[in-house]
This record gives sequence, structure tokens and C-alpha cells, in this order.
Amino acid sequence: MKSLLHDHRDLCERAVDPLEIAAGLEAHGLTDRTAARYRHRDVFALAEELYARMPPRAHDPAAGGPPGPDTDARAAWTLLALLPGAACLATAGVLRVTEGVLGDGTRALVTVVGALLACLALRACLARGPLRAPEGAGRAGMYACWLLSYSVYGEELLAQVMTGGPDGPWDGSPAPLLGLAAVIAPAAWCAHLFTVRAHRKLSGSRALEEFGAGVRPLLLAAVSLFLAALLPLLYVADLGLGGGGVTVAAVALGVLFFVARLLAVHGLPEPGTVALAAACAVEAAAPALVLAARLPGLEPLARPVDALVSAGGTGAVSALACGGAALGLLLHAALALSRASAHTRP
Repeated sequence: MKSLLHDHRDLCERAVDPLEIAAGLEAHGLTDRTAARYRHRDVFALAEELYARMPPRAHDPAAGGPPGPDTDARAAWTLLALLPGAACLATAGVLRVTEGVLGDGTRALVTVVGALLACLALRACLARGPLRAPEGAGRAGMYACWLLSYSVYGEELLAQVMTGGPDGPWDGSPAPLLGLAAVIAPAAWCAHLFTVRAHRKLSGSRALEEFGAGVRPLLLAAVSLFLAALLPLLYVADLGLGGGGVTVAAVALGVLFFVARLLAVHGLPEPGTVALAAACAVEAAAPALVLAARLPGLEPLARPVDALVSAGGTGAVSALACGGAALGLLLHAALALSRASAHTRP
């Protein structure tokens, strides 16, 4: 026991309750079987003894626990979260007002400047507040760029490829991009509420199983709340830009981004990166298979894509890719975020 206390002394000194120690032990790979070697029934019982062995001054509540409400900080990151949507909305407004007035080159320049401003705003938004990932997001940004580009141009590209092309410029559909940019602020608040509620569960639970059972409904509530904000924003964006209606693909992409970022915020960026990469692979495979099927003897390669497009249109490819990835990632998040170790701060 002394060696265990020595190995995890920093954790025990920093903890404000036994459950926080149990979460840290779990994060370091200790299991109930390990606890049994120290004559304890589970990790939580072992954590209680470690907590009791620490000097009383080490458990000063003022030194740990969730921070109190900070109105100024919340206002700051809320403002930052609104900037990407504002940049996209301003760009769309300028392009709409100047339609038929500015030349193609000038309109392209306006689009590039607007996209650059939106990217800078998004970078600032993800650098602080409830959407900040302490360990970064790895290559998720690269995959996200592909998925966003496909949401704008992918359906038209696939349609041209399936009819013998590509043989001309692709007509973009910017409505999903505008809707997804606008939902960043609600996403930040959903992530904030989930984190705060999860920390309260962590403080009030008496066992890791109790915490896990309580945090899963919080995750589903956060995703549902995000969906409740995403759907009307996508609808309004589509209505304003004269699109063809809210697509399943855009909704699935929004959920995929949200769950991936939520995992990254809690120190688990790898699953989200894998899910984003899988969605990219499916979207890239569709036109690639159709093109490959033009070679002699390879005609069967295009049959899965033909069947999918015949059943649901060209948007079905993106809906399947993002929807499948989002569902799989959500199931993983329900397990990963139900572990107390995902909610402890260094």
C-alpha cells in the first residue's frame, strides 16, 4: 500500500474526494483485480483508503474541484463561438447582394476572404472555452476540411462522374456550410453543460458504476440538445440560400463533428479522428469506384454506388458515410465518456 501511495501521491494530494482518486487509478490502468491484491473489493474501496491515508490539508476543497461560474469567461467564449457563423453569414450576404454586379473573379475573391475569416474565427473558438481540446485534435482538421468540401461540392461531383464526367464546373451548395458554422455557438454551450453536469455527477457519486450510469443520459441529452439547435439552423440556412432542403447528410455531419469534438475535449481525440477518416474514405471511394468501373472488366465496381444513388440520390453516399461514422462514434462515446477518468482535470 505504501508503494501504491508513493506512486500516486500527486493524484491523492490533488484529489478532493475518493472518486477522483478512483478515476485517476482507472486512467492509470488499475482494475478491480488489482484492488483485490491490496485486499479491497474494487478500485473505489482502494481509493477510499488512499484518500484516508493522506494528511487532511491535502484535501483542501479550495485547491480543486470544478471552478465556479465565471460570467466574463462564458461571455468571451460565447462571442468567439458566434464569429465563424457571423463570417459565413456576412460572406453569403455580400455575395447575394452583389449578384450580377461583381464579376466572377471578384466574387471568388470575396468567397476566399470570407472562408479565411471563418477559419481564423473557428481556430480562435476552438483554442479556448468548452470546445478546447487539451491534447489537440491530431489530423481531425484535415479530415474535417474534406468533409466540409464534400458537403458543398460532393453531390454535384458524383452526379457528373456517374453521367460520364466530370465535364464542367461543380455547382456548390453552401447552405450546409452556413448552418454548420452557425451551430458552433450552440455546440459550445451543449459541451459546456455536459461537462458541468458530468463533474457534478462525479462529485456526487459513490462508485464508478453509479457515475457511469448517470453520465450516459447526460451525453444523450447533450446530443439531443445539439440536434434541436442544428435542425432549425440548417433549415434557415437552406431557406436563405435557396437550397433543396435540409439533407440527412448535413445533419449526420453535424452530429459527427460534435461527438468527435466532445471526445477530444475530454482527452480522447483518436476515436473522433478515426471516425472522420472513415467517413472521408467512404465519400472518396464512391466516385473512385465509378471511375474505376470504366476500365474493361471492372464494371461491377460501380454497382454498390449505383444501387445507393438509385435508392437515395447522390446525397445518400454522404449520408451513409457520415451517419454510420456518427452512430459508431456515439456508441463509443457512451462507453468512453462514462469512465470517470475522462472527466478528471490534470
